[in-house]
Amino acid sequence: MELTKAKQQNTQTALAQFNYKNKLAAPRLTKIVVSSGTGSGMKKDREKNNTVADRIARITGQKPSLRVAKHSVASFKIREGDPVGITVTLRGARMMHFLDKMIHIAFPRTKDFRGLDKKSVDSIGNLTLGIKEHTIFPETADEDLRDVFGLAITLVSTAHNKEEATAFFEHLGIPFKK
Repeated sequence: MELTKAKQQNTQTALAQFNYKNKLAAPRLTKIVVSSGTGSGMKKDREKNNTVADRIARITGQKPSLRVAKHSVASFKIREGDPVGITVTLRGARMMHFLDKMIHIAFPRTKDFRGLDKKSVDSIGNLTLGIKEHTIFPETADEDLRDVFGLAITLVSTAHNKEEATAFFEHLGIPFKK
């Protein structure tokens, strides 16, 4: 009961701070995009492709899609159509479950975590962060430490500028540096 009163009070202060006419004008989270670029490693070892896709599916709860190169780049030995990464777009209940898991479980498991930099919020209201090791999520088994890869996570919001987005992400509970 007290939590809902506090939430209503936070909503009222946010409405007053940014001069929103009603609650629907306030920013909201649209989607979360989780991706991992594997580059030319996928071309050499097809099993790595399946391993990364399986682990991202376990972390997010949704089957990832394979991304292919749009253009050929001779210096990187990449041809058009070669697999270069894996991505998942989360919306709705899965998005909120992943966000909750990331804030309350994964970030505390990160070594020397002191908070996210506020510079991670861009001018159109999105928060993009990189995670060096996917092993901070509890779904990954500790015996699978031989193939560690990084993740890029983008939280897309409907905020119009950086100030609105930063206040919105703080309201969601994203731990920023002080």
